[in-house]
Amino acid sequence: MADVAPIIVKKKKAGHGGHHGGAWKVAYADFVTAMMALFIVLWLMNSSDQVKKAVGGYFKDPAGTGKLVGSALAGSGESLSVAKDDMEKLKEKIESAIKAMPKFEQFKDNLEMTITGEGLRLELLESEHGMFFVSGSPAPTDSGKELLEKLEKELAKLPNPIVIEGHTDAKPFSNKGSYSNWELSADRANAARRLMQDLGLPEGRICQVRGFADQNLHDPTDPESPKNRRVSVIVQYQEPPPGAKPEAKPDAKAEHAGDHK
Repeated sequence: MADVAPIIVKKKKAGHGGHHGGAWKVAYADFVTAMMALFIVLWLMNSSDQVKKAVGGYFKDPAGTGKLVGSALAGSGESLSVAKDDMEKLKEKIESAIKAMPKFEQFKDNLEMTITGEGLRLELLESEHGMFFVSGSPAPTDSGKELLEKLEKELAKLPNPIVIEGHTDAKPFSNKGSYSNWELSADRANAARRLMQDLGLPEGRICQVRGFADQNLHDPTDPESPKNRRVSVIVQYQEPPPGAKPEAKPDAKAEHAGDHK
């Protein structure tokens, strides 16, 4: 019987243990990423609302092409807005800026600042002979121009919407014509708007100009008090505070028989 050559089968052994490969690196990287995400979430949960809005703004606009507001940095600008928690700080900042004005002692009793459900309200109260506006005219006085200029510098730094209102007293006019308290209140509010925009307040910041005549008196117990004659500048909230009630708006009238001194 002839000899049969043996058949040799070679089996290639599998590689060594996994620790010699790269799979563990992928798993470790996933673990580190998950831990980093966890720490970021925990940090955000304990951060202020402004930080949360800033981080959210980045993910909405990572390229930084959003609207630039009050800063040279790119971004959505939401983190720079004055929210309800910061309105008191804005009030203090404006008060400090106004107190530094040379004529502050002359009109300190004719300027009021209050925080309302609509926002920060700045009232420019008139005197008997005219403090911020020429008596019976929509033309601002030198003190009015100086104060409005100071307000514009502070408010131009913020993205919050601004409302300007004009008000008069209930004193009747001796010469009843077509020009009444309605026209005067609206004209003074418009004059304040025009001056602030000419000084550099960005277009679109003033969202409303209102003329109330004598329908929303500052001192209802004395309808003819000169302090009822005023221009109000309101810095509105970006978002109304929870449960805030809007300020009452009187019904508009077609005509009003009074006039203003």
